[in-house]
Amino acid sequence: MKKVITISSILGLVILGGLYFKQKYHAQKPNPTEPQAGISTSIDSKVIKDGDLIFQVSLSAQSKPIQLATKSKYSHCGIVYRESGKFYVFEAVQPVKTTPLGEWIARGENGHYVVKRLKNADQILTPEVLKKMKAEGGKLKGKNYDLTFEWNDDRIYCSELIWKVYQRATGIEIGKLETLGGFDLTSEIVKQKLYERYGNNIPKDETVISPAALYNSELLVTIMSN
Repeated sequence: MKKVITISSILGLVILGGLYFKQKYHAQKPNPTEPQAGISTSIDSKVIKDGDLIFQVSLSAQSKPIQLATKSKYSHCGIVYRESGKFYVFEAVQPVKTTPLGEWIARGENGHYVVKRLKNADQILTPEVLKKMKAEGGKLKGKNYDLTFEWNDDRIYCSELIWKVYQRATGIEIGKLETLGGFDLTSEIVKQKLYERYGNNIPKDETVISPAALYNSELLVTIMSN
């Protein structure tokens, strides 16, 4: 009986230690949807405009796999809108929503961001078109984030949101559509994330649009970068 009690005590200590480590780890791990303290969120409101696209390096667990697979620094993006004199970012996180611009900037790695704009935005993004963009986005608002990057509207991911809003409201396709299998899937980090999402059935023919494809589009010009 004494031996059983000793073993049970040891097992109990191991379990408690594991729980403590798990809680401590998650407490220290950055939350990709929460602003980071001490990050500058100042931005020139005279330069940024309705309909601009903004890019950052997300702190989410899928950020690194996205960077490696698409060979791009940037892993998250959204559309900037002005409402009641304040700027917001319309983005696909969990769920699709609008986020105050300063809060959005503070969530990215080191508060870094790049703002891009259509080269002929003054002619295309009229008040009527911007209203239509917001209406199209409104149809997707509240949708869950799409962890498996499917091309339907059941769930939405960040670059898909931008592409569809622009295409449906303006007819303009920003960035070249690709397939999941067209990305670089050779990294072990990428392979691990794909296995988590798909198991052994990776839908390599699935149509996708990446933050990199948007960022590198010849239709856009860089407006600012901090």
